[in-house]
Amino acid sequence: MLRIARVHHIMSYSLIREIRSIPVIRVRFWFCLLLIAYCLSLGVGCGYHTSSHAQVNLPQGINTVAIPIFVNKTQSYRVEQVLTQAVVREFTSRSAYKVVNNDDGTSDAVLKGTVVSTQLSPLTYDSQTGRASSAIVQIVVDVKVLDRHGKTLFDNPNYNFRGQYQVSRDVSTFFDESPLAVDRLARDFARSLVADVLEGF
Repeated sequence: MLRIARVHHIMSYSLIREIRSIPVIRVRFWFCLLLIAYCLSLGVGCGYHTSSHAQVNLPQGINTVAIPIFVNKTQSYRVEQVLTQAVVREFTSRSAYKVVNNDDGTSDAVLKGTVVSTQLSPLTYDSQTGRASSAIVQIVVDVKVLDRHGKTLFDNPNYNFRGQYQVSRDVSTFFDESPLAVDRLARDFARSLVADVLEGF
């Protein structure tokens, strides 16, 4: 046992001497290579979040997309405005195409939306006030994407979006008096819709 321990000590000492004998420049070289490889792996893994322009496959010839204000067939105040604004922002960030608000017939494609219904269902309640503290919000939108010749590129008359959101006051006044929650709802809706539209081309 003593002999084995001595041999192990000698091998360890020799290994340390070999490591110390490696030039500092070589160590720095390999460290830089490892650092570059690590950064590249992070870039590949996070590419979808930074830019998805290369992942969008639209029909050839489409450079400009018009997204006019959605039509609102519900009693929810301003829901068509916040949804349209969120869709415009998301579509702009997800693609390299020019987005305009007016459908004057000069755009290569137009995205039209009609808010068909909005529904809120209380989910949790405040133990002190008894009021709803969160709710499931459901929005149904009729969505169409047409090219300049009227050809349908995307069509979903019952695009259904559901999400859970905090309710600051009464459920019936969610769209009127919960601006932060409504903005979050609009962003989530736009992220889901634009992804489906772009993948559906």
